[in-house]
Amino acid sequence: MQLPRNVKRGIGLGVDILSIAIAMVFSYLLSFEAVMPLRVSQWLLLGAIVLCVTLLVFIRMGLYRAVVRYVGFKVLSLVFFTVLLSGALLVLGALWMGIALPVTAVVNYVLVAFLLTGGSRLIVREGYQRAMSRQKDRVMIYGAGSAGRQLAQALANGDEFHPVMFIDDDSGLQNTSVLGLKVTGPEGIACAVRELDVQRILLALPSTLRSRRRQILDSLEQLPVKVQTVPGMSDMVNGDMSIDQLQDVRVEDLLGRDPVTPAPQLMEKHITGQTVLVTGAGGSIGSELCRQILQQRPKVLVLYELSEFALYAIERELTQICQHQGIGAEIIPVIGTVQRRNRIETVLKTFAVDTVYHAAAYKHVPLVEYNMVEGVRNNVFGTWHTAEAAISAGVKQFVLISTDKAVRPTNVMGTTKRLSELVLQGLAQRQRGTRFSMVRFGNVLGSSGSVVPLFKEQIEHGGPVTVTHPDITRFFMTIPEAAQLVIQAGTMGHSGSVFVLDMGDSVKIVDLARKMIRLSGLEEKTEKNPHGDIAIEFSGLRPGEKLYEELLIGDNVEASDHPRILRANEQSLSWDEMEKLLGLLDDACQRFAIDELRQLLLDAPTGYAPLDDHICDVIWNKHRTCSDDETDVA
Repeated sequence: MQLPRNVKRGIGLGVDILSIAIAMVFSYLLSFEAVMPLRVSQWLLLGAIVLCVTLLVFIRMGLYRAVVRYVGFKVLSLVFFTVLLSGALLVLGALWMGIALPVTAVVNYVLVAFLLTGGSRLIVREGYQRAMSRQKDRVMIYGAGSAGRQLAQALANGDEFHPVMFIDDDSGLQNTSVLGLKVTGPEGIACAVRELDVQRILLALPSTLRSRRRQILDSLEQLPVKVQTVPGMSDMVNGDMSIDQLQDVRVEDLLGRDPVTPAPQLMEKHITGQTVLVTGAGGSIGSELCRQILQQRPKVLVLYELSEFALYAIERELTQICQHQGIGAEIIPVIGTVQRRNRIETVLKTFAVDTVYHAAAYKHVPLVEYNMVEGVRNNVFGTWHTAEAAISAGVKQFVLISTDKAVRPTNVMGTTKRLSELVLQGLAQRQRGTRFSMVRFGNVLGSSGSVVPLFKEQIEHGGPVTVTHPDITRFFMTIPEAAQLVIQAGTMGHSGSVFVLDMGDSVKIVDLARKMIRLSGLEEKTEKNPHGDIAIEFSGLRPGEKLYEELLIGDNVEASDHPRILRANEQSLSWDEMEKLLGLLDDACQRFAIDELRQLLLDAPTGYAPLDDHICDVIWNKHRTCSDDETDVA
């Protein structure tokens, strides 16, 4: 039961009265040189004076306001200083009263008084911490360096976790004690988890390379514990997060691929001191592009976005970044669609834009399958209109954000993105004023369409985790790294170049799901393990979805000035051929002739090979159903 604060202070005062009284008696009895006999009245008067003054000093020093369970060196030093004053007062009182008090009595009094008053506080603190530690999750900290020690101290003063051991790769620290906790090597983790009943392992490795973090996570994966990590060093240095704000293991750590440091000369080449416009500025890629662009200090950054809320959110965030970091760039939010050429042309001319990053697109594969006309209108014609507007406005650089799904596409979304590339390649042949380039990459972690946040949500709700197919694989990259590479790729090659980002090895999605389950301290529920926590269910491939994504149509690639960027040499159409195809697509969209539109996509040189002959457009199918019903009635 929690006692009121005044009651606790009263108990503390009573303990100190008893402690000082006992110290005075013991100091006299332990002094063999004491002159006997002493008048009791003198001794009682001297003791009363010393006791009262000492307690008044304790009160003045605020010792009874201190929370005993957090007693540390500062409080103990105040207690010792007060006891010394009390000893000095004892000497002065004895001299004033004519009492022959030996030096040993004073020394004994100071030592015993400090031992009892300070020790009682330490005993209460230790008792409280032991009682509370039984209610906390027992944790091991991987990393006994500076971050690990700070984390241990922060957790020890908290109410959730009780550190019981350090793990460290440094053989010089192993088998030693840090902050009273034993340090063991990685080979002793499994045994220590069982013996110490550990519920979590916390990674205090904010500066460790991702490749090493992945090795560590692989070694911890089979243990029946939840694995969490401290924030990255950049977050702590910037003050965005504190060391005890634990995070679930980030998926980029599971991938284990270390990002390449961006080249400053490439990052700033078409941005610093210039006017830059980003279409789709409020989306996952568009917003990160804006953040990275802002760090290169453009003169003006124009945010072009159709969603009012997304535009508001990114404009507010970027304005705050400018204020906090002293960046003098002008942020201009503009609501608009890329499908209206006159709107975006007016914006480009008004602000004399130098560089355009075209990130606006519909990217969700099934949704574009269900809405074919809008997919073609937004992705193909939106790119064309924006590019023509850029040419008319004298924009120097135009960079298209493409996708790996544009390679041998099996869905409408991928096909429209490949057509967008062909549009820009045709325009690059037609004119030389605006330099066009395209950057193709795979899935980015944390985007609105990524499986990672979906898996996290499903695990938090007890499952099941849904995977479309047991063999499906995807390429992954973090959003900041993708944005940096897009900016750098846009400065390379000639107009019409298609760049491909090195995404590393493809990842099997079901393996990713299993790792996330196990590192959450849970077990997969299977036929062999029916008592597991989270089941994985296979829902089947969605419309237009294929098992394996590719980044290259052929093998004809060239290296670039960046180790993670390749230039693809692929077939393109002349502008006359492309313009004719755009006319046919526009006519089919205008008439909502979905069957003709699909055939045009099949005939276009995109490599479009749908997995079946079924048209998924929801409006088209509804029209056909209604028509069939009317025919049956007739």
